[in-house]
Amino acid sequence: MQTLALAPWLVAAPMIGAALLLLTGRRTDRWGHWLGVLASTATFVLGVIMLLDMLGTAAEERVARHTVGTWVDAGPLHVDLGFQVDPLSMTFVMLVTFVGTLIHVYSVAYMSHDVDRRRFFAYLNLFVAAMLLLVLADSYLLLFVGWEGVGLASFLLIGFWDHDRANAVAGKKAFVMNRVGDMGLLVAMMLMLATFGALDFGTVPGARGGGAAAAGADQGVMTAIGLMLLLAACGKSAQLPLQAWLGDAMAGPTPVSALIHAATMVTAGVYLLVRSGPILEAAPDAQLVVAIVGAATLLFGAVVGTAKDDIKKALAASTMSQIGYMMLAAGLGPVGYAFAIFHLLTHGFFKAGLFLGAGSVMHAMGDQVDMRRFGGLLRALPVTAITMGLGWLAILGVPPFSGFWSKDKIIEAAFVGEGWRPWVFGLAALLGAGITAYYMSRLFFMTFMGRRRWSTDGPEAQHPHEAPALMTVPMIVLALGSVGLGGLLVMGDRFFTWLEPVTGHAEHHDPVLPIWLIMTLTLLLVVLGAVLAFRQYAMRPVPTTPPPAPALVRAARVDLYQDTVNEALVMRPGQYLTRSLVYADRTAVDAGWLGLAGGIGRFGEGLRRLQSGYVRQYAAQTLAGLGVIALVVWLLSGLAG
Repeated sequence: MQTLALAPWLVAAPMIGAALLLLTGRRTDRWGHWLGVLASTATFVLGVIMLLDMLGTAAEERVARHTVGTWVDAGPLHVDLGFQVDPLSMTFVMLVTFVGTLIHVYSVAYMSHDVDRRRFFAYLNLFVAAMLLLVLADSYLLLFVGWEGVGLASFLLIGFWDHDRANAVAGKKAFVMNRVGDMGLLVAMMLMLATFGALDFGTVPGARGGGAAAAGADQGVMTAIGLMLLLAACGKSAQLPLQAWLGDAMAGPTPVSALIHAATMVTAGVYLLVRSGPILEAAPDAQLVVAIVGAATLLFGAVVGTAKDDIKKALAASTMSQIGYMMLAAGLGPVGYAFAIFHLLTHGFFKAGLFLGAGSVMHAMGDQVDMRRFGGLLRALPVTAITMGLGWLAILGVPPFSGFWSKDKIIEAAFVGEGWRPWVFGLAALLGAGITAYYMSRLFFMTFMGRRRWSTDGPEAQHPHEAPALMTVPMIVLALGSVGLGGLLVMGDRFFTWLEPVTGHAEHHDPVLPIWLIMTLTLLLVVLGAVLAFRQYAMRPVPTTPPPAPALVRAARVDLYQDTVNEALVMRPGQYLTRSLVYADRTAVDAGWLGLAGGIGRFGEGLRRLQSGYVRQYAAQTLAGLGVIALVVWLLSGLAG
């Protein structure tokens, strides 16, 4: 590839933008946001140039590495500062840079009244740079640098409005929970280094990109590595049991939610597992756990989404559920890798569009997020309603929208296999599609349909109006992707063929149910979910306060008690353990050493008192000493005689 040397600049361009915006200070407040947009746009242009070059290259030559130089050379460990450019990394490059640039443009208007807009754009640039480093790295060690960079940027952006303590706490919560997952990646790298003596994709057996076959490796070690990689992915992609931070992450400005949920952070875990696919193939138990976690999370997120009245938190639950679909696909083995990335790509468009649409609604409603206070906004916000409506149909999986082509592929793949697995995973994916249709229809109807539940008079008066062009144009572009991207890429299996140099060629396997029946059941459940939501939230009055509800709904309103569970199982025991260790340290360790030190001090004080400075006292002490010596000698002589 002739443009391979451009790979470092994909990371450098937004990194330079972030550095300039952070270092130049208030002098760039008036135009710094456009510098951030320019840096992101330049990265997208570089990505397009490299993509066109790769498309003109033979499929067998589309996995290439560019080495900048030696990074780590310590004994047996040698890691180059290198970048791997292949169809998988380029797919992420195009998603991150294109959707990220649209979010940058949207943010110019959305953050126009914020005094710290320049700093916000610096963090956006930092986020994009870290994500690109993560997906372009040619070793797990360099990937980890991008992994931590994304975590840092998310902490800065989620807690951007840290003058509100709740926002600062939300940023800290995301940071801490992600550190738990990061330990998994660290342990996985330690196991790789101890077992294989390397961390680069070209050497580590089983790493996507040219490593030796993992079949000969010890299965126990490969299982441990696979489970640790899954732990890392759970933290970054908000999967069970490390999912609790995602809803609180809505504390950040809405463009942050779109960037985190659509194009960057939460997709990193899926990338890690697909990149490490052969490691999972060499560890069937770990691969099964990946699928189980994905299936459980897609249902968990869907159930939570049915009871959320906060429009952003409802979309956050949706993200958790849709990433669960991708994790399920990654856990199905080679048959699911390409489907996971395909759904990740289409999801990036319709979820970013939905989040930006939510931001437009908030912009029109004075930052109100309670959908029970909306209703009837279709006429006031026609562009927002149409673009969100297209994203809504896409995430439901209505043909011919993008989600139909990508999510249905995962549902079909989930029904492939033997024994109990296809029935459990397939039915979970099928049920998730029906619940998704209900809660996403609920969101759309509560916001845009039914009677108006906002006032035009008094202190709480609202005067909704359409957002400016800088906000609506990115929404329109994303809506177009929600409509046609999936169908365009699925024609002739072009996207799956494109990924084959990395994911490998997957043999076709028939599901346990006929494909036509799976599609029919899926569409029936989608229609049923949408009709139920329409009857409840478009045809009937919606109370402005949450009405009494059954136990399951009450549990869903508080995220199925995930924070309570975490506090009971982890936080409280951790606090008690810490307090016990502090008490033991004070009463045993510190007390022992302090007691010894005190005894020595008292002994020294006693000796000091013997030094009075009087000659007669010293003479008396000498005489007494001589007397004691004479007595001892006399006694010893008597015993000897």
